[in-house]
Amino acid sequence: MVEALPAPPVDRRFLAGWGRTAPTPAELVGVRTAEDVRAAVRRAGGRGVAARGLARSYGDAAQNAGGTVLDMAGLDQVRQVDLAAGAVEVDAGVPLDRLMSLLVPMGLFVPVTPGTRYVTVGGAIAADIHGKNHHQAGSFCQHVDWLDLLTADGQVRRVSPDADPELFWATAGGMGLTGVVLAARVRMKRIESSQVLVDTDRTPDLASLMALLTETDHLYDYSVAWIDCVARGRRMGRSVLTRGRFARRDELPEKKQRDPLRYATSVKLSAPDLFPPGLLNLGTVAAFNEVWYRKSPTRKRDQLQGIPTFFHPLDGVGEWNRIYGPRGFVQYQFVVPFGAEEALREAMLRISSAGTASFLAVLKRFGPANPGPLSFPAPGWTLALDIPVGGSRLATLLDELDQLVVEAGGKIYLAKDSRLRPEVFERMYPDLGRFRAVRQRVDPDGVFTSDLARRLSL
Repeated sequence: MVEALPAPPVDRRFLAGWGRTAPTPAELVGVRTAEDVRAAVRRAGGRGVAARGLARSYGDAAQNAGGTVLDMAGLDQVRQVDLAAGAVEVDAGVPLDRLMSLLVPMGLFVPVTPGTRYVTVGGAIAADIHGKNHHQAGSFCQHVDWLDLLTADGQVRRVSPDADPELFWATAGGMGLTGVVLAARVRMKRIESSQVLVDTDRTPDLASLMALLTETDHLYDYSVAWIDCVARGRRMGRSVLTRGRFARRDELPEKKQRDPLRYATSVKLSAPDLFPPGLLNLGTVAAFNEVWYRKSPTRKRDQLQGIPTFFHPLDGVGEWNRIYGPRGFVQYQFVVPFGAEEALREAMLRISSAGTASFLAVLKRFGPANPGPLSFPAPGWTLALDIPVGGSRLATLLDELDQLVVEAGGKIYLAKDSRLRPEVFERMYPDLGRFRAVRQRVDPDGVFTSDLARRLSL
């Protein structure tokens, strides 16, 4: 008689996204193997299952009220590093942070990274993350050779752009609703050093920023603009634009050439959970923005920056989301097509006039889209905002922005959404029917679900 394996540990708790809004109760089940995942899915009740990595989705994508949530962080083995091919095979719970620590000294960097390195590979696939290099390299799933997906019938299917491409691309950006990603093979980026050569320009208004990005974006591997969403009038949209590429070894100072791939990170401090509501208000954010803009160089070329400084500056502050206080914050990110620049200008005008305080706001240009029906990036302009919850105008402003975006042929990013209405969502994602057809094929009973899926009737 074979002895039954013990059930994975279950932790009943309230779960929220990184924005700390709308927590809901679920059974959080720790998993370490594919069999753990299969068993947890088999035992799940009528409220279904959602997978959760490092909880950096801002909204409710990794919540499942009254149901089961799989804590994937324990499924964290790096299976193989193929230096010749520049690729890795990893479990879904491996964080990008660990991949960088392991592989940068070997001359490999992740192909795409968002603004935080604390994202799992499974989460990167589920959200089809993008970074500062989308205009050159596309999104994360465009660098995935294959992924192993546990579907509702208990099968583990190896899918790729060539083997069941419809399921692969429905999983890319599918927010975990086609199954649980268990492992993947990811092609990495070869680098000669861990230093980035950075050019910085300070622009006085939105028109200047957009013109500079349009003229020069193709010259850089990475680009992003911090944008002041509080400034009004002639200063509306004033920005600090940073663009760069990895330095070659021979471009480093002699001292750095001795160890060109040295890589180290640190969390300099952690934000306590003591910040009161309203700390980040229009006055404090306006003061910060003024200082940040003035201290930035008007024009600087070929400055060397390390990976943490250029790619992940906020990761130097642990639990930085606490700064927004107990009510949390909304992250709102949208893309509008090239040719719809007037919609972007109107959005900026409404944001700056509304009196809301967006502490972090970034503008980028996206390159071509991939075949994923729910993948967010599409050719155009993307603006991301962090807005503290509170104030009578916030809900109205975001509804107005939704309407503006959808009428311009744009959409918002599901990994950051916490409040979009389903009828607006359907207009933003015209390929939703294709996604639903694939999901119906592999999960006809809706075993894999989430608060986001129920809210948007996915």
